[in-house]
This record gives sequence, C-alpha cells and structure tokens, in this order.
Amino acid sequence: MKLLVVDDSMVMRKIIRTATDMLQMEIVEAQDGAEAMEMLLKFHKEINLILLDWNMPEKSGYDILVEIKENELYKEIPVMMVTTEGQKANIIAAVQAGACNYLVKPFSVEELEVKIRECMGKGGNV
Repeated sequence: MKLLVVDDSMVMRKIIRTATDMLQMEIVEAQDGAEAMEMLLKFHKEINLILLDWNMPEKSGYDILVEIKENELYKEIPVMMVTTEGQKANIIAAVQAGACNYLVKPFSVEELEVKIRECMGKGGNV
C-alpha cells in the first residue's frame, strides 16, 4: 500500500512515516500543494490514500482536497485530513468536499492507524 503524505512540516511527515512503517506502508512525501500534485501525476495509479495537512503555505490543504476531488485521475483516491484545524466547521467542510476521515493533531500512532484502516475500509486490517 502506498500513501501520499502532504505536510509542510518535516517533523510531522517523519512522525507519520514512523507510524505507517509499522503498518508496512510505502510513503511518498510532499511538502506543499504543488509538490503533492506533481506526486499525484507521477504516482496516482499506485497511491491508495492521501494524508493531507490543512495549513500549508501557498495553497491550503482544503484547496488541494477540492482540486483532487475535481480531477478525474485522482478523485477516487481517499483523502484523510491530518491537521491542527479542529473546528467543527472545518471538519464538516472537508467531509463535504470529499475527505474520508479527519484526524486532529496531536494524535497517537494508534489513532492514526485506526483512521487509516477506516479510510481503507478494512476495519482492523490494513
């Protein structure tokens, strides 16, 4: 399974990488929306899930989510928001835009694993 992790924080990408290594997932990383779209163009047939931060320079994660869901090549790839934005209105907006799940930072490895499993429709198994 291949994940695209989009977060401007190298530390956060490392935390997610460490957590997903235990699930034996391959990670592709992007530090902003432009790089995320480049990675999607290159790997969209291989990516099973996108973990997307909300607050990033240039373009917000929400804007990237909308762009992904409007693109025929990428719209079927599940997107989970992983962000400090915990306001109910933001959660609702993301889900309405097509996010499969929403995880508020800080989070535990166990919470991340559960949310990934939910997005992949696998319950307890990834």
